[in-house]
Amino acid sequence: MRIPRPRSLAGQLFAMQVVLVAAIVAGCALFTYITDRSQAEETARRQSRATATAVARSPSVVAAARSAHPTEQLQPYAERLRRDAGVNFVVIMAPDGTRWTHPEPGQIGKTYLGSIDEALKGKIYSEKHLGTLGPSVRTVAPVYDNGKITGLVSAGITIEKISEQVSKQVAALLGVAGAALALGGLGTYVINARLRRHTHGMNAAELSRMHDYHEAALHAVREGLVMLDGRRRIALVNDGARELLGLDEDVVGRPVDSLGLPAPLTGALLSAEPRVDEVHLTADRVIVVNTSPVVGGEQRGTVVTLRDHTELQALSGELDSERGFTQALRSQAHEAANRLHTVVSLIELGRADEAVEFATAELELAQALTDRVVGSVGEPVLAALLLGKAAQANERGVELVLAEDSRIDDGLLPPSLPARDLVTILGNLIDNAVDAASEAAGTRSLRARVTVTARAECDELLLRVADTGAGVDPADADEVFRRGWSTHGAGRGLGLALVKQAAHRSRGAVRLAEGPDGGAEFTVRLPLRPAEVRA
Repeated sequence: MRIPRPRSLAGQLFAMQVVLVAAIVAGCALFTYITDRSQAEETARRQSRATATAVARSPSVVAAARSAHPTEQLQPYAERLRRDAGVNFVVIMAPDGTRWTHPEPGQIGKTYLGSIDEALKGKIYSEKHLGTLGPSVRTVAPVYDNGKITGLVSAGITIEKISEQVSKQVAALLGVAGAALALGGLGTYVINARLRRHTHGMNAAELSRMHDYHEAALHAVREGLVMLDGRRRIALVNDGARELLGLDEDVVGRPVDSLGLPAPLTGALLSAEPRVDEVHLTADRVIVVNTSPVVGGEQRGTVVTLRDHTELQALSGELDSERGFTQALRSQAHEAANRLHTVVSLIELGRADEAVEFATAELELAQALTDRVVGSVGEPVLAALLLGKAAQANERGVELVLAEDSRIDDGLLPPSLPARDLVTILGNLIDNAVDAASEAAGTRSLRARVTVTARAECDELLLRVADTGAGVDPADADEVFRRGWSTHGAGRGLGLALVKQAAHRSRGAVRLAEGPDGGAEFTVRLPLRPAEVRA
């Protein structure tokens, strides 16, 4: 047996609204009916009072009350007045209640059915009473003749006539109420049809469950997720996006261009066109950005996904360094084989002294830089990087020199300066310097050289790389650290941006100046103490 699906939220609201509209209309109709009936009875009371008072004060009635046969004069008068005044009866009687007039002639001469005590006291009195014509609203007024009560007048309107008038009003009221109910139901249906489309026919439990799933998924996803509304304001952001973009807790509702993000990243978020796997830099991270506009007749917003590319980029840099180091070792192995063949050939020719001299010279030349690096740089990662870069530079005809004042003891670098960031900083600076020195080697008289300074001093790590290249235009001093800036064409220009980012991540700074040989000189200063310890 199939269990019936709960009514959708739109259906529940429609039913509730229809019941509510019906209850309101019924309540208003009942209130109006009671009010109209009460007003109708009050109108009948005033009408009967006015009629009875007018008749009691009429001179002809006073005169007829003195006569021996009042009925002959008063009956025609009372009937004519009854028809003209719109009342059901006008009864004129003697002070003892004997009727002189009545709409039914057979009742003339009989005793009046009703209270006359108050009228005999000189008061005009109104009441509801069951008479010969049925229940009625009536008023009794005394007839005075020279200060003496000589008769009484009763004028009234039956309840049946009042009910008839109210019934006509109620019929009109029911028509209006029905029209109001139909109009309210139609409006409710139209609104709920629209709501049904927006909620996809789901009921309240399903919407609540979907919201719970949405919240759980939003916070569980490690990738960053940002949703922008049609006015380019943050409508939704998950924990991953807050961390990747460095956003505050109260960021929801703020425009994207007020978040202080780098200009290229802000432009990507504001773009009306989709972006696919674009790499952007923030102050501390490399992120991959994908955007997809939400379009439904008009652009309603944008969905942005963010992936952290920082670790991958750092690993790629290390892999490039290792690959270059491997190529350098392969090249050196090839050169070593050539030199070994030369030594063997000299020995076979009987020139042993020259063979020893050649082998010793080559060994001393290769060992000199190694001894210099190992003796000055105790940090193994930096030492290995320098040796590998020296081999790469040598392959390109560039001499890599370690400055005499370089000194970094092993174990000096704190955990706040990860080796990966140091490899990113020094590796990219040396690569750019080797490129610049190699390109300028043919146009300048200086031998292509790159000078590296690595020194720990005064709670600060100094890394400086100078080259004999063409240098950097002072006008581009700030632009060189922007992603995409390069003198080598499109697809380059990420290295220096990563250097600045890694330095910023370690609370350091990068400065560009002109080197002693006319080329570029990059200086990086990184603190060796945690921020809470520094003065």
